[in-house]
Amino acid sequence: MRAVRNAPPGVEVVQIDEPEGDGELVRVASTGICASDLMYLQFGSTQIAGHEFAGRLEDGTAVAVEAIFGCGTCARCELGSYNLCERGPTALGMLDPGGMCEWFRAPRHALVPLPEGLDLMDASLVEPAAVAWHSCHLGGAGAATRVAVVGAGAIGILAAASAQTMGAPEVAVEARHPHQRDACARIGAATPDGGYDVVIETAGSESGLHRAVELARPGGTVVHVGVYGEIRWPHARAFAKEVALRPSLGYCGHDGGREFAEAAGMLAARPELPRMLITHRFPIEDAPEAFRVARDRSQGVFRVVVEP
Repeated sequence: MRAVRNAPPGVEVVQIDEPEGDGELVRVASTGICASDLMYLQFGSTQIAGHEFAGRLEDGTAVAVEAIFGCGTCARCELGSYNLCERGPTALGMLDPGGMCEWFRAPRHALVPLPEGLDLMDASLVEPAAVAWHSCHLGGAGAATRVAVVGAGAIGILAAASAQTMGAPEVAVEARHPHQRDACARIGAATPDGGYDVVIETAGSESGLHRAVELARPGGTVVHVGVYGEIRWPHARAFAKEVALRPSLGYCGHDGGREFAEAAGMLAARPELPRMLITHRFPIEDAPEAFRVARDRSQGVFRVVVEP
């Protein structure tokens, strides 16, 4: 079968054997390119790329595939916190083979049937939506919270939409590029001023984290989705305001619910989000060009999707 393999600094389309072993066989329909995929190339990964994907089971069921799944049997997994699996969660596209290929085998507990109203070809967006949903859930976004988002890429826009769906009465997004500001306006997000109960940092930069602390109210919470190397933490400002910092790792289950399914439900209920955020589509043979386009976020790009 055809697959896209990381070949730093780019990717290559290769022929590999169809996956064997345990798990459900998924015919992949679409795979998104995330900033993490570009970071994995910088780290030197040579795995099959892709962790945002959806497809169809052999019985015809349309599913999105959780890219973060644990062993399914340890104490953390049984509690629903499979992103904190005691044996270590998967890292598709980095340490484990990803889903930018024609077929993928996934454990049944990592499959989420798509809700009515969410097109299979748009469902690669469920994974980043779940990342965004988890960050808002961790921060406590709800009817009594003012929420700001720093960074207006796809996950930033999805975080704002998640906070809105959770009932936040005011949601603001700090955007850098014109197409990002336009997207913020289209979902009804304001420009941040300050004093927010919850601030979600999705920019993945030191400056973004500093800005998030600046926007938080005294006693507020900053949730960072961004992954950093060594950075300067704004200790003095955070200390003076008693800002709580929460790292946000992927998604999980909680209180009998499943964040991946909740995010899929949000996308089904708000079809304008996939239409707005999936800006480019490429066939699998053009994957190198897809990665080139995905690197330049200033040119109207949110999510680039590869379709096997």
